[in-house]
Amino acid sequence: MMYQRGVRGAVTVENNSPEALKSAVVELISSLINANNLKEEDISHVIYTLTDDIDCVYPAKIVRDEFPKWKYIPMMCVSEMKIKNSLEKCLRILIVINTTLAQQQIKHVYLKGAEKLRQDLK
Repeated sequence: MMYQRGVRGAVTVENNSPEALKSAVVELISSLINANNLKEEDISHVIYTLTDDIDCVYPAKIVRDEFPKWKYIPMMCVSEMKIKNSLEKCLRILIVINTTLAQQQIKHVYLKGAEKLRQDLK
């Protein structure tokens, strides 16, 4: 049976520059692809959230430039809620996929300090 599942990930960015965001986005997407054997035809849509201290470029644009096969995947970029003492310079991602995997088989990826967001997944 086929299910829709969410694949989560997050990464912090060194600074608010297109180069730093590109590096973080490519690393995170590549890690999620490898960890879950993602195929573009299985992806329903992608949502990116960014903390308000990242405003240099849309992550979806980076992904379309760096991963051309993702060209037709619907993507949306939105601002993360501002919460006191929350992680700064953080990009989060939710990739919704069609899969036969069970929920607990999905591998979520948290990099560069973002691991503290989901310590329960270790």
